Amino acid sequence: MNAKEFAAEVLTALPYTANDQQVAVVAALARFVTAPVTDDMAFILNGYAGTGKTSLTGALVRVLEAHGRKVVLLAPTGRAAKVFSANSHGHPAFTIHRKIYRHAFGADTAQAGPPVPAENKLRNAIFIVDEASMIGTADERGASLLEDLVQYVYSGVGCRLMLMGDTAQLPPVGQETSPAMNPDTLRRMGIKVSRATLTETARQAADSGILFNATRLRKVMSKIAVLPEGSPAPVPRLRTAALPDVTVVSGEDLPEILSGAYDADGLAETIVITRSNRRAAEYNAGIRGSVLYREEELTRGDMLIVARNHYFTGKKPRGVDFVANGDIVTVERVLGTECRYGMRFADVTLSFPPPADAPDDTEPVVFDAKIMLDTLSAEYAVLPRDGWEKLYYGIMADNDRFGDMPVDRRYAQLRTDPYWGALQVKYAYAVTCHKAQGGQWTNVFVDLSYIPADALGLILYRWLYTAVTRAKKHLYLISPPEELLK
Repeated sequence: MNAKEFAAEVLTALPYTANDQQVAVVAALARFVTAPVTDDMAFILNGYAGTGKTSLTGALVRVLEAHGRKVVLLAPTGRAAKVFSANSHGHPAFTIHRKIYRHAFGADTAQAGPPVPAENKLRNAIFIVDEASMIGTADERGASLLEDLVQYVYSGVGCRLMLMGDTAQLPPVGQETSPAMNPDTLRRMGIKVSRATLTETARQAADSGILFNATRLRKVMSKIAVLPEGSPAPVPRLRTAALPDVTVVSGEDLPEILSGAYDADGLAETIVITRSNRRAAEYNAGIRGSVLYREEELTRGDMLIVARNHYFTGKKPRGVDFVANGDIVTVERVLGTECRYGMRFADVTLSFPPPADAPDDTEPVVFDAKIMLDTLSAEYAVLPRDGWEKLYYGIMADNDRFGDMPVDRRYAQLRTDPYWGALQVKYAYAVTCHKAQGGQWTNVFVDLSYIPADALGLILYRWLYTAVTRAKKHLYLISPPEELLK
């Protein structure tokens, strides 16, 4: 492929007329995908909110496919993978973990065994990773997802890696910056790196108050990053006046306005984003009690967010390969509840919408599942280790279920045990910003209440930028500090 001709095809495939910066980025990407393979090559595309990165990527994927190039789309979370697929006209996207690892069921009593890197058998494939700013260099086991991803991609013949993200968003949990978006990180691994940044807001987004405030936050963060140590940091003055898509909401008015958003656009298109699992639990309790008037712990119509990827071990429901961390499902029926192994479970029928690119008459995906009730209102993100151990030892000692079955056979059945594999879920009306990352909603309510003046700074602004950019049509700021308002 000729780089100039390839770039022209990508620009033609865009749904809008590219600005000068987008033209330059497309030219750089064309050189990257058409250059002969002499080294391990990577491209880092940093695209800020509203700059056209999503559309550009969709056009790139279509042109690569038209030329017969193998394209693999990846994302750090299941929810981000599904959004990436929808934005790429239905091209399948996978979580990084699911694509690059083989999972061994090892001797760790609390989890499945440590993942084993798989072998990349593809040739000349382009691996495109969205939301790469979320990829960390260490997980709870001390393993590096980024290093394993690099090892996997370049174990294939002639393969190359494209990392896309927004460095103004939240970095991985426990880290101050996004290592995958730093060229020096990859260069230290022996990778030849090209990079580009999209900063100019596309014309289609120019009138958006949401993107206006996101851009203002990003510019202030850029200034803070280069200030001498000890210098007073500027405060972003958010604009709300004369912006029909940005509204300030008081705590007193929140129930009524939230109820109006539910009525107008539905529960699935409205989310509250807050700063901790504890506050999310408080908001969920308040919304269920004071807005939705639900007294039972779990009822038909409740929306739940999946806290941990769930892979089906038996027959898969039609239309779904797995239930992803971050997926939001709706309770269709509560079939029964029970207490076992010191924990509470419910058998339910769940549903979630078909893919965004599916025909309008496509039915929702419906499946039966066992869920953990203990995680619904808990302040922890997922079941902690002591919870896993209690569950493990309870299952292993259950002679009523296993009779005289020896321990090694009981252990072998853990993978398919319905209690061990029960879905971990939380109420989905309010979530943390990390849980919302990778998703978008029509109405986003951002909790800014009770923020002390000394908390204003780069960490808060990065969190706020990430939350603001989850909104597609209307942003509501709940009780923001006066210092943030113009």
